[in-house]
Amino acid sequence: MALIFRYPLTILEKHLDSFGHVNNATYLHLYEEARWDFITKRGFGLARVLAHQQGPVLLDLHLVFKKELTNREEVVITSQYTGLKNKLVMGMSQIIYNADEKVVSNMDFTMGLMDLRERKLIRPTEDWLKAIGSE
Repeated sequence: MALIFRYPLTILEKHLDSFGHVNNATYLHLYEEARWDFITKRGFGLARVLAHQQGPVLLDLHLVFKKELTNREEVVITSQYTGLKNKLVMGMSQIIYNADEKVVSNMDFTMGLMDLRERKLIRPTEDWLKAIGSE
């Protein structure tokens, strides 16, 4: 079973659009922030990506909005690896929960590990699989 990573955060004024709620593009930013948090803590941060010239890329995503997120809400983003789709592509699921533990948004996506020199996907390495919690 894959690990579940938790990333708590407070929705701030900078996250809001002119309607007073979180804009769709900002959701993508928040989800990415959560991903970088756990892979960095597990040894696959930007310094490692630059040193080895291998890093994660999103290939597609399905994003669902269920509730509004508004100013100063406390939320938690969970992230969980969902397995290999083929030898180069893997899946992940992320969910934003509000303080009442209700699902605000969820995103399922596929990703790969890219060789930044060759500009092509490579097989996931052991340290990458460890970083994303495929234990």
